[in-house]
Amino acid sequence: MKIQTYKLLPLFFLLVFAACKSSENISSESQKVQELPSLQQNQDGNLQLLREKEALISDYKPERTRYFDLLHTSLDLFFDFEKEQVNGTAVLTIKPFFFTQNQLELDGKDFEIHSFKLLGEDERELNFKYDGKKILAYLPRNYTREETIQVSVKYTAKPNENPRAGSDAITDTKGLYFINASGVENKPTQIWTQGETEHNSKWFPTFDTPNERATQDIKLTVDEKYRTISNGELISSHANGDGTRTDHWEMNLPHAPYLAAIVVGEFVEIKDAWEDIQVNYYVEEKYASGAKTVFKNTPEMMGFFSKLLGVRYPWQKYDQVVVRDFVSGAMENTTISVFMEELNLNEREALDSEWDGIIAHELFHQWFGNYVTTESWANLTLNEAFANYSEYLWYEYKEGLDEADLHHISEMEQYFDEANEKQENLIRFYHDDAEDMFDSHSYAKGGRILHMLRRHLGDDAFFAALNHYLIKHAFSSVEVHDLRLAFEEVTGQDLNWFFNQWFLEAGHPVLEFDIDYSQRDNLLLTVSQRQNLQSTPLYKIPFKVSWYTDGDRYEKEFVLEKGTQQFAIENADPVYALYFDERLELLAEKKSNRGLDHFVRQFETSIYGVARYEALDSLINDFSDAPRVIELIGKGLTDSFAPIREMSMIGVARNPDWIMQVKGLEKTLFELAENDPKNTVRAGAIELLALLDPDKYSTSFLTWMNHPSYYVAGAALTAYLENESNPNRESVADQYKDDDNIRIVVAIADYLITEEQFDQAAWFHEKLEKMSGQSLYYLIGYYGDYFAKAQNLSESEIAVENLYQIGLNHQANYIRAAAFQALFGFVDDPGVLEKIKDLYEKETDILAKRYKEYYLEPYLDEN
Repeated sequence: MKIQTYKLLPLFFLLVFAACKSSENISSESQKVQELPSLQQNQDGNLQLLREKEALISDYKPERTRYFDLLHTSLDLFFDFEKEQVNGTAVLTIKPFFFTQNQLELDGKDFEIHSFKLLGEDERELNFKYDGKKILAYLPRNYTREETIQVSVKYTAKPNENPRAGSDAITDTKGLYFINASGVENKPTQIWTQGETEHNSKWFPTFDTPNERATQDIKLTVDEKYRTISNGELISSHANGDGTRTDHWEMNLPHAPYLAAIVVGEFVEIKDAWEDIQVNYYVEEKYASGAKTVFKNTPEMMGFFSKLLGVRYPWQKYDQVVVRDFVSGAMENTTISVFMEELNLNEREALDSEWDGIIAHELFHQWFGNYVTTESWANLTLNEAFANYSEYLWYEYKEGLDEADLHHISEMEQYFDEANEKQENLIRFYHDDAEDMFDSHSYAKGGRILHMLRRHLGDDAFFAALNHYLIKHAFSSVEVHDLRLAFEEVTGQDLNWFFNQWFLEAGHPVLEFDIDYSQRDNLLLTVSQRQNLQSTPLYKIPFKVSWYTDGDRYEKEFVLEKGTQQFAIENADPVYALYFDERLELLAEKKSNRGLDHFVRQFETSIYGVARYEALDSLINDFSDAPRVIELIGKGLTDSFAPIREMSMIGVARNPDWIMQVKGLEKTLFELAENDPKNTVRAGAIELLALLDPDKYSTSFLTWMNHPSYYVAGAALTAYLENESNPNRESVADQYKDDDNIRIVVAIADYLITEEQFDQAAWFHEKLEKMSGQSLYYLIGYYGDYFAKAQNLSESEIAVENLYQIGLNHQANYIRAAAFQALFGFVDDPGVLEKIKDLYEKETDILAKRYKEYYLEPYLDEN
């Protein structure tokens, strides 16, 4: 307010001074009065600018001030399943961080506080205030940083109270979750926690901030039938004689409070190890065999990452637990990663497990996020960019460069998708809610930036810098400048230019390039930056160009640092195709006038799968009528890179007239269906054979239905059931009705709908109840379609209510949206439109609401 008053003073005095002038100066002063409106406008502009700058100060999200240093937390917990509450006693060992303190404020959300006691020589009950979020206790005297004190809080935590929506990445904020607490059949009872960002203070009092770290021990009293899993090591377990057992877990290495975790439930333990480190997997009993396959690469990952980083896995053990109804994909709690139930796979399903990416992601967090932790949520990408990039590192090591590069492109496209809606700085001190930081900027864009930095510096420098960063900041919190300085200290280079434009500015480059081939031994490359320079930097971009001569590959590096810049590529031999960023390493939108000949040459000559993939994609989408493209499809079907084989089949499916034009197509497809090492390729080949000649291959479809891979079996079953010429389709369908794998279920569902077998309502209801996650998403459309066509009023009412409850209560926005859309099949039935509108009104996720609005809009217009 004082600044605002100061800003108004000059105008006030000017007006007073003008009013007191003598008449002899009236003409000149009249001129000044006439100028006053422009001065007033300028003053208004200054006020607006002032308000904006004041808002910047008030909206800034800094690292949290540490008044105390939390040294250790002891928790003694038992659980009220009926009320879904936690009864606990917390003992916190703390000391003033620097300044003398006589008050203590702890985070504790939706508690009932029974007592707050100071322990030790000054032991006494403390007076305190509690507003439902913060507990402010008054200490009996001033304590200095040389003094350590202990406080005890006895409390009841009520995690279900005051629920709040989360983010796309973390869909809920309860902190601790009771799953099936009432013990309904066909679903396990579990308790698990999810503390990121600041949700662990929903179940124990703490300083809930990422720049805090402490050791801990947790005692969990549970029914004897349950297993408990927590951070660190189980140091004791004893029966209490009343049907309960108390497990005591100790975490003797410090970590941030949001990384504390507990899991309670009926799990089987699959034991594994890496060197002398215990590595266990915990799943429901029926998924035990599958878990051995799903998680089998974990020890190898631990060894690979330890060697790559030069820092051995830093914790006591590593557990991985699959739970029901998880509110995120997975969470990297220290020594115990928790995963969504999609990783619950039986032995057969696990053959096609594709979860190595998420497993690597959570494991890499044990170094980047847990061992070295972001000091504030504004710097979240220091956790998530590294975890995201670990997926590339693992695929590069395990699956090869081509698979890693394609994953890189997929992540880049994910960021570009989000960039159409928003463009933010990676380091964001201005955000409404910490949950907003969990987006494709922090993850996918951050990972791509690390990839560019690695390619620019080279592997030796990149990984030496990461080693230095980890060792220097072990068990501490960091901001982005710590990462930059680590790279500078190792390489001797100034890297402000890189970090400023990529981490501290929003957006990405839009590059327009053109190649002058008129002098083939001296090509001229012109590159222009076309991004909006009012909101996006002009970038300094190291890049590579490459070409092939007589089968040999050549490469040159340049640096773009102007709006438009030309680069001469002088060569001893003529060059007919120059590739700008051949491996698509740059996080940039690129525009050029490359034509058919260029992409044909790129597909035929590039040694990189991702470049051939890009070329074939462009040829299929932009030049599908060209005979040369049809010729290349045959080569694509036998390419060494499986995604190119898959894309070639997609091209044929989109252009059925190619079937008779691609030389040897049928023979190649049959060979792929029989023998391809990639089951997704085999499935695609089966689908095409069904289009080509379903009668000819019906016997093969019956054989392939028994393949161990559900990809192959599901494709074969679908192909067989879709062919009306097969006389025994009903008996074949009946053989597979008990299978709960989604690929089999949707094949049966589609058959039942097509054949109008409307006496199968119980089967559809049963399958809907059993499905979860992506499987549920895929089934919902078939489920709604079946009952919409069946025209059985009582069954339709059940189906509508089931879809409504999923649309209302499911944690995943994409599943809520699928249920919402399926209800439109019943929109003319009494009361259904009201249910649809109710789902729209109660939707809190912005993207899901926008999606729902699109479908609902015609019905809103009618009113």
